[in-house]
Amino acid sequence: MRCLPILVLASGLLADAAWGAPVPIDKMAYVGSWQGKDMQLALSKDGKVKYKRDQPGKKLDLSLDLLGFKGNDFDVGFSLVRSTFVVSKPPHREGGKWKMTVDGVELTRDE
Repeated sequence: MRCLPILVLASGLLADAAWGAPVPIDKMAYVGSWQGKDMQLALSKDGKVKYKRDQPGKKLDLSLDLLGFKGNDFDVGFSLVRSTFVVSKPPHREGGKWKMTVDGVELTRDE
């Protein structure tokens, strides 16, 4: 029986890691595939995030869960590991296209 609390804790962490938060209704403009210089970001309605970034000496290709929004910024990760995407310009229409600026990179949504 001493293992039961550990199993309950482990199952809670795994459940937390397996399920991202769905995108709130007021943030649906974030949903879609976004492209920018050396960066790709895709966010699905169910809270799955795919992120690719190519920088000199560093390439990232990650699939993460959305953990939630704080204002325009959003957190991704799993369990206790998280990272924040800083959104300095939230999704907006510009010249007939959807754009936003994330971590200093201007992104355009694929239509």
